Amino acid sequence: MSSGSITEEPKAMRALPALNSAYVVNETEKPSQRSIWRKLRGFKRKVFTREGWFGDYDYAWLCTPALPFLGAKRHLPPFYALETDLPLALAISSGLQHALAMLAGLITPPIIFASVLHLDPATSAYMISASLIGCGILSLVQMSRLHLFRGYYLGTGLITVVGTSFATLSTANAIFDALYKDGTCPSVTSETGVVTRGPCPDAYGKVLGTSLICSFLEMFMSFLPPRVLKRIFPPIVTGTVILMIGASLIGASGMANWGGGSGDCKNAPADTIFELCPTIFAPRPLPWGSPEFIGLGFLSFVAIILTEIFGSPFMKNISIIVGLAVGSIVAGAAGYFDGSSIKSAPAITFLWVHRFKISVYPPAILPMLAVYISLAMEAIGDITASAEVSRVAIQGPEFETRIQGGVLADGLGGFLSALFTVTPLSTFAQNNGVIAITRCANRGAGRWCCFFLILFGVLGKLSGVFLAIPNPVLGGVTTFLFASVAASGLRVLSYVEFTRRERFILAAALSFGVGDLLVPSVFTHLFDGVDNPSVGLRGLFDSITIVLSTPFLSAGIIAAVLNLLLPQEIDEAAEEKESVDPGAITKAS
Repeated sequence: MSSGSITEEPKAMRALPALNSAYVVNETEKPSQRSIWRKLRGFKRKVFTREGWFGDYDYAWLCTPALPFLGAKRHLPPFYALETDLPLALAISSGLQHALAMLAGLITPPIIFASVLHLDPATSAYMISASLIGCGILSLVQMSRLHLFRGYYLGTGLITVVGTSFATLSTANAIFDALYKDGTCPSVTSETGVVTRGPCPDAYGKVLGTSLICSFLEMFMSFLPPRVLKRIFPPIVTGTVILMIGASLIGASGMANWGGGSGDCKNAPADTIFELCPTIFAPRPLPWGSPEFIGLGFLSFVAIILTEIFGSPFMKNISIIVGLAVGSIVAGAAGYFDGSSIKSAPAITFLWVHRFKISVYPPAILPMLAVYISLAMEAIGDITASAEVSRVAIQGPEFETRIQGGVLADGLGGFLSALFTVTPLSTFAQNNGVIAITRCANRGAGRWCCFFLILFGVLGKLSGVFLAIPNPVLGGVTTFLFASVAASGLRVLSYVEFTRRERFILAAALSFGVGDLLVPSVFTHLFDGVDNPSVGLRGLFDSITIVLSTPFLSAGIIAAVLNLLLPQEIDEAAEEKESVDPGAITKAS
């Protein structure tokens, strides 16, 4: 409203005696009082009118299945931009879609951590709740756009939600292996040489403590000029890292759980509780890789595909949850569902109900620093995608401040998440798909998403339900989820113009990454020949082993170093394009 209309407003309003006098603004009111009245009128319109609740959005389109006999083309609903007035019903429904779309990704890392460390059901359920609550709180920070000083900000000002990072899983597993190997975590070796691991919550505390101090690296990176970050981490590097993260998780967790479990039962050690999966005490224990397990996982996988083919836009956004629900219902009816975790979970919970002994594990510092570098690379790509689907500028000073604020919020989120007993966070790419499909980029929907995440985490029994999901069902769904991560890496690599230089960099990086993936134990005995190393030297050896044994770390380092070292010839790209351009061949002939 212009300044001229403000002076004329009281006269116009006095000319309408039918108006409620309680909302008439007179000329003697101060600007602050006028602002309060405007907010009250806006609140009344938002809550007590049909327009405020529903607007002109086509909710039928959002919920209509994609059936063959309903194939008539329909007009798309209006696009709600960043600062557009958003109807309440759309804000709530879109926020719920965002929360459900990222739910499977949020619960997967804590479930895997708890399984690898053999933690009790109560602690495992708490880790899921803490992940949901922490991600809800820290997503609010990421979606903000707080001006700090000069041209620096905190947050992106977009619907940029964060969740527990998959990048931490591979590194944490290597750290856990080292801790069990050096005796920090308990394990028992049977007479036949079978090693059975015991519960080790302190190992999780070491990961938290190490990630806490390493988060300062990403915060420092946020203050570097964006052109420097793009020079160090171009798509050839970021795409390779994301590709290897997804691929390694498919092998280490997704397919392993699909077969019955990613823990000790995969090796079927005789005369132990892990002779059958998940243990011999399960309601229906079976050998790893049994057809029953494969069938359950396949059912969940097919449910995701059918939802994508026939589901409404709303259902397509939550296809992962549909797969979990269908698989869990069938598994429960067939007797595979173990409800002990639901019984042990509290009705209401919050952060710090369970606590971990936070400490720093020196050999993990170098690998965790590499994790935070990968998180910064991932954040830059996802924030760019968020800006694009939100129809805001993806170039220029404003966009660069969004990148800077997002990377800073990502680093700060890693620091705070450790205090929340949650592993490092990363921006979630799948929510960009929710924005594109619902055509709602308003941050009001993002705030409702955070509300639902916190609510899901506070409801402790819900975490118990997630923990009770049978391994094959979880494996069938997470295999698809991890493959989506790998596909995101391929999408980033598709932006690369593959000259001879880029092909060379990618080949060198994949030599280490794919090699680690196919032969994961190749570097574990690298320093066995060193006799009686000191504590410091042993820590250095462990750091190098963890980096080399983690596919995305080794591949990412090789790609980044070669990208900086190998020169880019001026005419190389043009010559390469001409050599494969059919039009150029035709002209030459």
